[in-house]
Amino acid sequence: MPKDSCRGSAAALLIAAVAALGGCAGTPGPEAGQPAGDDRPVVLTTFTVLADIAQNVAGEHLRVESITKVGAEIHGYEPTPRDVARAADADLILDNGLNLELWFEQFVDSADVPHVVVSDDIDVIDISEDAYAGTPNPHAWMSPVNAQAYVTAIVDAFSELDPANADDFAANGDDYRTELEVVQTDLETALRTLPENQRALVTCEGAFSYLARDVGLTEQYIWPVNAEQQATPQQIARTIEFVRDNDVPAVFCESTVSDKPMQQVVEATGARFGGTLFVDSLSEPGGPVPTYLDLLRHDADTIVAGLTGGEK
Repeated sequence: MPKDSCRGSAAALLIAAVAALGGCAGTPGPEAGQPAGDDRPVVLTTFTVLADIAQNVAGEHLRVESITKVGAEIHGYEPTPRDVARAADADLILDNGLNLELWFEQFVDSADVPHVVVSDDIDVIDISEDAYAGTPNPHAWMSPVNAQAYVTAIVDAFSELDPANADDFAANGDDYRTELEVVQTDLETALRTLPENQRALVTCEGAFSYLARDVGLTEQYIWPVNAEQQATPQQIARTIEFVRDNDVPAVFCESTVSDKPMQQVVEATGARFGGTLFVDSLSEPGGPVPTYLDLLRHDADTIVAGLTGGEK
């Protein structure tokens, strides 16, 4: 059975299981929704990056939660009955869209909860190859330019959910967009001095199409989207050829997948392994990317240091 069909069947079973509980999922509590004594509206997001962006807009007025935990691989996440219960208890659901959270669509459709797709106003880049050709690249948040559009969508959604605090949401959004502009400008400035061959970003997953477009990098990757089976010999050979032909100084891989395929590229080409990039998940609070802004800065610093041979 195709993978998406299996997920659809699993989602249907989960929905039926929660429905069989009767009204149990309808009352917020410590295991689903708000802790006792916290009467703020609950905003449920699909992954930790989106939750952090939303929290910066919400301030203290809303309780923002993520379905997935830090370190989770978002594409292949397997939801639980508790996830369905949390969706039913939320006051607003935010997701990325662009086919990122196909596992969550049936939950949203079955829940009588307002739902906003935060990527609706971005200029979509389609995947150009393999089985995903012609479908949107979902990683729009990896560009600080796109992230500003996410913030605008979240400000509008929160203002509709909680009109009394709309002015605070707007002010928080303005402050956060300013920080995103600084990250974008700093990265553009650092990359501007690189020779043409060093302006290539080679990664395991094609998660940096939007960032590459917005800062003037040429993107190459081993596979387009994280999947159950990755890194065919043909994909590795194609990446090796690109690195050799363009004399690319360094290559990278994402934190939620194995870097072994990229290490084969390193061995075959002599390029440096420039470091680990974060995309789909934040880290724990004491880790390298506890916030989305930290994630952007970490990735920007790692890319520049890798391509220039400098220290991060």
